[in-house]
Amino acid sequence: MIRTLFVALVFALPVIAQETRVAVTDDATLRRALAAAKPGSRIVLAPGKYRAGLEIINVRGSADKRLVIEAADPKDKPVIEGGRLGIHVRGCAYVTLRNLVVRGAAGNGINVDDGGSPDTPGQFITIESVDVADIGPRGNTDAIKLSGVDDSIVRDCTLAGWGGEGIDMVGCHRVLVENCTFRGKPGFGQTCAVQAKGGSTDVTIRACAFVYAAQRAVNLGGSTGAPFYRPKDANYEAKNILVEGCRFTGSLAPICFVGIDGSTVRYNTFDRPEKWVVRILQETRTPGFVPSRNGRFEHNLIVADSRTLRSAINSSDATDPASFVFASNWWFSPDRPAASRPELPSPERDGVYGTDPRLKTADDGAPGAPADPNAAAYGHAGLPKK
Repeated sequence: MIRTLFVALVFALPVIAQETRVAVTDDATLRRALAAAKPGSRIVLAPGKYRAGLEIINVRGSADKRLVIEAADPKDKPVIEGGRLGIHVRGCAYVTLRNLVVRGAAGNGINVDDGGSPDTPGQFITIESVDVADIGPRGNTDAIKLSGVDDSIVRDCTLAGWGGEGIDMVGCHRVLVENCTFRGKPGFGQTCAVQAKGGSTDVTIRACAFVYAAQRAVNLGGSTGAPFYRPKDANYEAKNILVEGCRFTGSLAPICFVGIDGSTVRYNTFDRPEKWVVRILQETRTPGFVPSRNGRFEHNLIVADSRTLRSAINSSDATDPASFVFASNWWFSPDRPAASRPELPSPERDGVYGTDPRLKTADDGAPGAPADPNAAAYGHAGLPKK
């Protein structure tokens, strides 16, 4: 009786996932470890340089059995250098890349995709505290490329120098990009810092810094070839994209709404945009495709020199700029304070115009908090605490 009860209790206990730890100190060991990787594997890289072209294929773990590839010492990150592609994560779920450096790839730095099978997207991928630099330097070469990836996170990463996009999302859903820094470098194309297109929905870009990062710092939408939409019947480039609590210095246009069907930009600080603050564009002209519409621009703080700014808002044909909502933004032109109020495609509610927020520059080169206490409720400093 006692033995029967004991056996029953043992089998009733929760199962604790077993982790397989593999210590890596050289290229050959790393490639063997990746070839044998399975859910629950933890591949730990010693400091040093490793050859690029790493592949992680069809490893689909679970919440308690992730595949983790990380540094043995977060203060001395291993460097994956050169090659056409730094790291390729294909057809995987529950994979973490942590405390790594990827640099000098001629193609993409990190490429995560669904392996060409949209019915089984890449899922629950975490890229954390990874530095990606010197990618390209020109053409369609991205620091991080996510294609058909859902329920994933890019957090605490630093990206510096890329050809196309810093983070390019095509057909991605429920993705968080948080507390990342994007820095432009001379000699690199840097079309966009973050882009979400190809049917992407429910993407949040939060608390990031963009320092002269790209021509378009954040591209909400874009232009996608017909075979690459996820879902296939999407009639928008992007929907329900949220940009909040971010800091922008420079860029030709920090924010571009391109073929979107509803997205929000709120509580961000913009310092010295070069030509426009916001663009509303239509690049996909397929019949039945929605005009870029229903965007919201709220509680932002904008300091823009009228001598360089062409206009605060720029919109192209085939868009619906009147459907955009502008509310409670703080606008200041330091060279002409009396001319701070911008021309907008729809009337703004509760805007503030012509008062210097006394914006400071943070140590990272992005805007810091405003010195004017009245401006503290606007821009990144005003983002409500969760």
